[in-house]
Amino acid sequence: MFTVELRFYEELNDFLARDRRKRAYSFSFAERRSVKDLIESQGVPHTEVDLILANGESVGFEYIVRDGDRISVYPRFESFDIGRVSRLGRPPLRQCRFIADVHLGKLVRRLRLLGFDCLYNPRWGDAELAARSAVEKRILLTRDRGLLKRAVVSHGVFLHSDAAAEQLKEVLRRLDLTGRVRPLARCLKCNGDLKPVAEEVVRDRVPARTLRYIHRYLECDQCGKVYWKGTHWSRLRRIIREALSPSGSDADSPPRS
Repeated sequence: MFTVELRFYEELNDFLARDRRKRAYSFSFAERRSVKDLIESQGVPHTEVDLILANGESVGFEYIVRDGDRISVYPRFESFDIGRVSRLGRPPLRQCRFIADVHLGKLVRRLRLLGFDCLYNPRWGDAELAARSAVEKRILLTRDRGLLKRAVVSHGVFLHSDAAAEQLKEVLRRLDLTGRVRPLARCLKCNGDLKPVAEEVVRDRVPARTLRYIHRYLECDQCGKVYWKGTHWSRLRRIIREALSPSGSDADSPPRS
């Protein structure tokens, strides 16, 4: 029998049973296991962890836990570089490329609204989401702990809220992305890049009334959808403003052009 002392820090406590939060506790198990397996047995996906200390020494996920070990587990450190002390073998998480599971359609539109590359297809199952995340080096967004526990997934964010507006704030805050927001840079429909296009090129795809008042247009380089700052622009700006503010109420989904 092996017995260890475990302590999880900051938001990792949200994954634990209430009586184990914000305190060190003992945990016993019968067979040898890696620290990754031990952490996930407590309900914490490995993608949420950036630093593991065993008896004060930084270790990787492959570390085999020994009887009497004191294991401290820390979440992502976004405000400073811990590359010299963390042994988890992952490249930085500050790549602004995402892939989201089937339940996050509203969040996907909001991320694209702010200019972030986010893949989404409601037909993709867990295996394909995990594989695409790994191969394309995309951060996997989900509320499914089991999906983040798949070994192939190296980068992922578990979303604690089920409201799209709060989910967006959570992603921006946890990955320190507010400085990378680029509104009207990406197509809400297909994720393509938006490029300026001449009025005469899109004339047959824009309502006549709009052409009388709007003279600047953007076109998706993949699906050809046309965007402009019409009557919806004030609502779109409100969504962006609320996402970047420390507080604020939810807003409707981004309008269609």
